[in-house]
Amino acid sequence: MQAALDTVTSPAVLAFLLGVLAALLRSDVRLPDAVHTALSSYLLLAIGLKGGAGLRQAGVGEVALPVLAAVALGIVTPMLAWVVLRALTRLSPVDRAAVTAHYGSTSLVTFTAAVALLDSRGDAYEPYAATLLAVLEVPGILVGLLLAGGAAAAAGAGRAEAVREVLTGRSIMLLTGGLAIGALATPSSYDTVAPLFVTLFPGVLVLFLLDLGVLAGRRLRDVPAAGPGLVVAAVVIPVVNGSLGVLVGTAVGLSPGGAGLLGVLTGSASYIAAPAAVRLALPQANPAYYLTTSLGVTFPFNLVLGIPLYFALARALG
Repeated sequence: MQAALDTVTSPAVLAFLLGVLAALLRSDVRLPDAVHTALSSYLLLAIGLKGGAGLRQAGVGEVALPVLAAVALGIVTPMLAWVVLRALTRLSPVDRAAVTAHYGSTSLVTFTAAVALLDSRGDAYEPYAATLLAVLEVPGILVGLLLAGGAAAAAGAGRAEAVREVLTGRSIMLLTGGLAIGALATPSSYDTVAPLFVTLFPGVLVLFLLDLGVLAGRRLRDVPAAGPGLVVAAVVIPVVNGSLGVLVGTAVGLSPGGAGLLGVLTGSASYIAAPAAVRLALPQANPAYYLTTSLGVTFPFNLVLGIPLYFALARALG
């Protein structure tokens, strides 16, 4: 109960809820697109730098097993999402694959909010956690596109372009680039940029979540059209995948904080990298389905209930 209260009353989540309220009231609260892009780029690079600094301190033996576990989860979790969607919805294979790709990938902002919560409470977690974020970003999208089967085969060139988009897109480039910079930089040189990328990080996150709240609030209007089965799936999938991530994280020796973060990653849904890839590979898929579920339902659910749930499970197992 306390973890849920800490999550809901954090400035970042309260800013998100303010954005949702502003959207529902049709207020003009909304950051310019250029500012939104700049803030998301900052968060990607900052998370990468912090993860790279942690990776520099960890040994290969410490990181290898969690990374392999993350790769395996990146393959299994989209398959579980596919099964849940097939059971609860009447989506076509192409639309089901498009939604699956979003749940196979990860949400940087959900992860960032979870890290901010751990930091504010002083809870320990593995400093290389951002490496797991980078590892999980790609496999789920690719599995989701492959699950489209014959319908996507006709768009083979589009699928190849989608793979290139995922690997060279802003999310992967900034995140992996930040990891490399953080790992290669000396501690003294890293300290010179820490005021910008560490000290200011919580404030930038508040601004970004305010803007995301507005976007999510606008998507809430599309929820009834998505159908009850799809809405239920958008809650069931993160709980199933997030719980699996916690179990696997605990099994490979992560701390409760680290296992909880792995649960947050596997329980989240992408709304940055995945939409771009899906638009290229599956242009016939309906964006209302995958954007409404990932941003309009799963993202708010994880911010308010999912994050404390995964951490509570991790603490119980740990």
